[in-house]
Parts: sequence; C-alpha cells; structure tokens
Amino acid sequence: MGVQGFPTLKIVRPKKGGGKPMVEDYQGQRTASAIVEAVVQRINNNVVKLEDKNLDKFLSDKNETAKAILFTDKGATSALMKSIAIDFLDVITIGQARNKEAKTVETFGITKYPTLVLLPGGDAPGVVYDGEIKKDAMVKFLSQAGEPNPDPAPLKAKPAKADKKKPASSKTKAQTSSSETSSTATESETVAPTQEAPVIVETALPIPSINTPEKLIKECLTEKSHTCVLAFVSSSEDEKAKKALASLSELAFKHAQSKRHLFPFFEVPKSNEGAASLLKALDLSGDVEIIAINARRGWWRHYEAADFGHESVESWIDAIRLSEGVKKKLPEGLVAISVEEPAAEPTQELPTDSTPEATEPEPVVSEEAVPPVTPEANTDEASSGSTESTSTQTTDPTAEPETAPQEKPTEVPIKHEEL
Repeated sequence: MGVQGFPTLKIVRPKKGGGKPMVEDYQGQRTASAIVEAVVQRINNNVVKLEDKNLDKFLSDKNETAKAILFTDKGATSALMKSIAIDFLDVITIGQARNKEAKTVETFGITKYPTLVLLPGGDAPGVVYDGEIKKDAMVKFLSQAGEPNPDPAPLKAKPAKADKKKPASSKTKAQTSSSETSSTATESETVAPTQEAPVIVETALPIPSINTPEKLIKECLTEKSHTCVLAFVSSSEDEKAKKALASLSELAFKHAQSKRHLFPFFEVPKSNEGAASLLKALDLSGDVEIIAINARRGWWRHYEAADFGHESVESWIDAIRLSEGVKKKLPEGLVAISVEEPAAEPTQELPTDSTPEATEPEPVVSEEAVPPVTPEANTDEASSGSTESTSTQTTDPTAEPETAPQEKPTEVPIKHEEL
C-alpha cells in the first residue's frame, strides 16, 4: 500500500463488478471526530430524498413493497439513516422528507420531528414509530415489515464449470463424487466461520471502581504513582454519571483493542472517604467530576466541559496524552510517602521474638516519616528511647525486642486520614 509513516489511514472503495479497488489517502486531522466524519461521508447513501413533487411517484412505485419515511427538520441525511437503508436494501425502501415539504407533511399528518413512519405495503395503514432514534430499536421496528439483510451478506457459490473431458469410468465417477462431497463439506466449513465471526459482539466493560481510601492511595496518590484518570460520581445511576462513565469505558476499550498503552481510568464513588478529602483539597464540588492526576510529577488537570459525551472526553484525554494544555500543581500533603514493600516481610516473622532480624526493618517506619504513628508509638513504654537509638538499630541485632512488634511497616490508611 506504499505506507511510509505511522499512523496512516487509507480509505478503500471496491469497484462495481470487481477489479482493482480505489484507494484514497486520508489527509485530514488525526482526531477521532475528524476521522469518523471522513468515514461517515463515504457511506453509500440509498435514502430517497422525498419532496412534494416526487411523493406520488415514491408511493406508487412498487406499491406492494414496504417503505419507511423519516420526517425531519434537517436537510442532510444522517449516518444512522444511511446505515439503516443499507441494512434494508431491496427489502424496505427508505425515504427522508424535510419539514418544509408541506404537502408531504400534511399527507401523513406529521406534527413533530423527527418522526418515522412505516408503510407495510399495499392498502395496509402506516405505522408511526414512537421509540428512540437509535439504530437497534429502529431496526427492530422496521423488521416487522421485512427481515434486514444478513451481515455480512452470504457468499455466492461459484457456478461449477462443465467438464468437457471424456466420460470417466464408474470407479472414477465414484471417486469424483466422493471428492466433490468432501470438497463441498470443506467449503462449507471454510465459509461458516466467516459468516459467524461478525456475530461476536464485544462491548466495553465498565471501568474499575475504587471504593476504599487505601486503594485510592495505592493506585494514584503515592510518590511513585503515574497518571490516573479519576471519575468522581455521587451515584452511578445518575444520567450524567452514566454518560461520563460510558465515555471513559468506551475509550479504554478502544485503546485496548488497538493495543495502545493508555493510563488507567477509575470510578471513585463520593461515598469513599478518600474522595471527599481529595475533592475538598482540589476545591471541586460538582455531582460528576473527572480529573487526571500524576502524583509522581505533582500535577493535575480538571475536565471542565459541561458535556460528558464520548468525543468531548476523548479530546480532553488526547490533549493529556500529547501534553497539551495547562497542568495545575497539586496542593501540598496530598501525595503519600511510598513505603518499601520488603519491610512488610520481616514483620510477618515478628511473633518469634528471638529472631534478631525482626528488629532490623524498624527504622523504615520512623516517627519522622509517618507523623500519625506518633500517638500510638507513645503508648508503648518500650518505645520511649526509640528516637535516640534509631541510628544504631540497623547495626545492633540486640536492640530492645519490645520495639519489634510495632507492626507499622505500611501506614497507608493512617496517612490518608491526615490527607
């Protein structure tokens, strides 16, 4: 295809009757909305444009065949109607009439837009569709007048060429018949997967939820945490929250399909105590708030658009990926100090007080590194001299054994309370 750089988008349109297809290089912007628009414009348009002057011809032509008319106040034909017209090509004729076509509107008594009317054919009365203007529901409604074309269309069997050779013996004929049967079975086995493959529907899974302060810190608020996108919602049943979470899950699914690395997305219920503290520190109070945060580099960004639609959220995510836009500095005290994981292993062996190694990890969790531990540490009489002996504990295996059971190698929840 002559590709020299990446990404490169080519639009391939097959020729009628076969032959080498037409290949067009896409030269537009590399944003989701621009690419979608370029592809949508190239969808074949089989929707009949209805006007007052051609209404009678439209209705009388193939009178016994079902027809459907979408009455709308828009002049352009939407990608949705183009798609439906392809699904019902040669099954139901799809037309579109604009509100300014007075005769056509009056004939069907249309008072609101958009309105879809199904004409089953013959003398049967028209049926008005009262559902949502969404493809699945509209296809189901139109299917009462005719089944949509299968997707993909069934493969046409190639006609067998006549064999002009001399007649074969009975044994050869039997072998040929067996061979043909085997060949036919093989072809059917080969064709079946291609027909069934598109039936497999893969949908975006909901983004993972963070329900505890500890998990929020572990995933996104330590000094080693990279970029996270957090969606704070009062209730996942709220319409605005549903839209925001759906947009994020679709984006995550899209990038997973393309095998491109993207920072993680999380849903954070506002009932999570950690969410309340973080939102207060960032001065955010909306029912739905989306932020990107990088604790390691100390910045955050706020999604400020009122629309939580897919395209709007994707543009915001793309800007973050490309390091475009202004980043705000994180307030002091939000990032938790990472605690080394190996420190937790000796702690599990502490019940054996005679093990000198058990006292060695103690300096990792010092009173200076984790201030909230101080009140608890002061209640232990054996820790009164711990500050003075900190510098010698790592080399003195006979340090006071009473200090070993402090069991504070990971103080994430306490850190969060201070947060």
